[in-house]
Amino acid sequence: MASKVTKGIIISFWVLFVAVVGTVFLLFTAIANGSIGYMPRVEQLENPIDKFASQIISADGKTLGSYAHSQDNRIMANYKDLSPDLVKALIATEDIRFAEHSGIDAQGLFRAVVKRGLLMQKSGGGGSTITQQLAKQLFSPSADNFMERLFQKPIEWVIAVQLERNYTKEEIVSMYLNKFDFLYNAVGIQSAARVYFGTTPKNLKIEEAATLVGMCKNPSYFNPKRQNERTRGRRNTVLEQMEKAGYISRAECDSLKALPLTLRFSRMDHKDGPAPYFREYLRILMTRNKPDRSEYRGWQKQQFYEDSLAWETNPLYGWCNKNKKAVDGKYYNLYTDGLKIYTTIDSRMQQYAEEAVREHFSKDLQPAFFQANKKKKQAPFSIDLRPGEVDTIMMRAMHQTDRYRAMKKAGEKEDEIRKVFNTPVDMRVFSWSGPIDTIMSPMDSIRYHKSFLRTGFMSMDPRTGYVKAYVGGIDYNDFQYDMVNGGRRQIGSTIKPFLYSLAMIEGFSPCDEMLHVQNTYFDENGIPWTPRNASAKRVGEQVSIQWGLQNSDNWVTAWLMSQMSPYTFVRLLHSFGLKNQMDPVISICLGTPDVSVSEMVSGYSVFANKGIRSEPIYVTRIEDSYGNTIASFNSQMSEVLTEDASYKMLHMLKNVIDGGTGGRIRFRYGIKAPMGGKTGTTQNNSDGWFMAFTPSLVSGCWVGGEERSIHFDRLSEGQGASMALPIYGLFMQKVYADKTLGYSEEEDFDVPEQYADPCKTATEEERKSIPTDVGGIDKMFE
Repeated sequence: MASKVTKGIIISFWVLFVAVVGTVFLLFTAIANGSIGYMPRVEQLENPIDKFASQIISADGKTLGSYAHSQDNRIMANYKDLSPDLVKALIATEDIRFAEHSGIDAQGLFRAVVKRGLLMQKSGGGGSTITQQLAKQLFSPSADNFMERLFQKPIEWVIAVQLERNYTKEEIVSMYLNKFDFLYNAVGIQSAARVYFGTTPKNLKIEEAATLVGMCKNPSYFNPKRQNERTRGRRNTVLEQMEKAGYISRAECDSLKALPLTLRFSRMDHKDGPAPYFREYLRILMTRNKPDRSEYRGWQKQQFYEDSLAWETNPLYGWCNKNKKAVDGKYYNLYTDGLKIYTTIDSRMQQYAEEAVREHFSKDLQPAFFQANKKKKQAPFSIDLRPGEVDTIMMRAMHQTDRYRAMKKAGEKEDEIRKVFNTPVDMRVFSWSGPIDTIMSPMDSIRYHKSFLRTGFMSMDPRTGYVKAYVGGIDYNDFQYDMVNGGRRQIGSTIKPFLYSLAMIEGFSPCDEMLHVQNTYFDENGIPWTPRNASAKRVGEQVSIQWGLQNSDNWVTAWLMSQMSPYTFVRLLHSFGLKNQMDPVISICLGTPDVSVSEMVSGYSVFANKGIRSEPIYVTRIEDSYGNTIASFNSQMSEVLTEDASYKMLHMLKNVIDGGTGGRIRFRYGIKAPMGGKTGTTQNNSDGWFMAFTPSLVSGCWVGGEERSIHFDRLSEGQGASMALPIYGLFMQKVYADKTLGYSEEEDFDVPEQYADPCKTATEEERKSIPTDVGGIDKMFE
């Protein structure tokens, strides 16, 4: 009887065992086939992480920033890019038998079931392997309760096994670290290493690697930014696990645990970091669509023409919408394809340019402007404006705000909107000493921010066109309009070297002379024009053309213009790279055209580069996420001046610095390097310019108000030599002080012996006898 009972029990056990095994087998088969739960497609398993941020990399190998969709700023890090200590810390803490299992650690799972499931020990450890955790990150949505999470587990086991079949252990580790969200928009180990420690995964110290691995348990709870001591304790636990696994000695563990948790925290935000204006310009440039006339307003005809030309001739313009991926034939996505964009920007020079802007504006220029506006009733606007004109400017500014557009879209009436704009509220406003929390009406904040002068600065290698530094404004967080490529302003006297170049082409010499008197000229319609001068130097004397440029003399410039055709001059201006439409009138010689800083820098590269103009180039090459070069970019150059004319201009522009309007570079900033340059100031001091070049660098700077009616009243404060030149002076001081850059004040222009004296390059027959009677329309346009 007993034997029959025993036999029945045994049979029942085996039946139950087979039933359980069969059920488990059918369950996992159903999961693998996708009949139960979610099973990713083969393509997803083969490419589980398909969204990586694109990186912008400087010429000296520094990461300037990245392009990514919000909350997905993941930058690709391959296994070879990871510190060995980082990998050891991860394995020691999360999966000590990682190298031995195939996705599921049976020993660890059994331990977790017994200790945590049966004995209810919270310290019993988890049973999930690194591969299972990766499966959870990739394919499991957030569970709302315990039971839902319980049913997700077997699905993750199956996915883990599939991942192990498709990938090596090294690839699984790198995918795990690439996928994890470390907070503060630091998605993936590459971003995390930069955000928390200002380094790369390969260069993480042991204690830094342990900190980041410790965060993987719960990044919100172990947040080193907010919970330093708690996270330090978690870091030390990781170090103990590394010592237990034999990766470090007890002595090493103890010394590392004693260290404080020190961060070099830098939040990843597209508005923060170096070169924000450059990065935004590059983003817009690369993602442009093919220009469609219907998308441009009537007054944007010139812009449509320029964009259409750029689409055809500039390979970087609209690059993402011109080039397709070989793998799937889709256009490149700047935010998800993990591109590496190698730029020409030098991070050190970029830093010096940004520092130069901040120093000049915060210490000198802006305080002087505030002081000059102290007693003005309608500050920061000029006293020349009528109150009604100020109201018009303010209303236009209000209509351009996001707040106004949102309220208008919501159906609010104009009176209600104005009431809101005139009601004081809590807000944060810009200041050079840092953001200020205050109470101010939105309308008052618009006027307040308009009181800050703006700038644009760019520096480029004239021989290659490589842009080394790019500062589009004073602060990207509050003033996002780019004044290097986005804005155009009148260029004033910085146009004069272009006119003098035309004169040199036509056979003039820097030593040719004219009678220095005020003349009246007539345009082709018979309308008189009498230019004025800023000074009364040498009136009635014979002066040379060189003296005229050196002192930025309007009378000499106007006389030269009367000897040339305005139509020929406009064509030459386009050859210098000035793209805007320009009217061929005689007054153009004093700088009426609106031009961007980048166009001016390109134009002045002619004088430093023996008559050859270099088009600015911002990117040298682009790599895909696997490191393959998929695009390369070369310099675009064009000849503008003859060799003879270029050396004559070089001679005259050097004299502008050595004894003319650019002399502050010498006596105030102590820069002795051979260089040429030109200052520029427009009517009412609305715009201040300074252009300068050495054999290796050509730079341009504009300073002015957001509106032309916002300016200094006194020429001594509002001229280009006061507003713009100091930025260049400070920048070059820093550049020459940094010997690692390779720039030297001893570097000189290479001038052939026959051009050493520009006044002797022409024969006596070619020298002109300068008449004093220069009036008349026929003479002006012949």
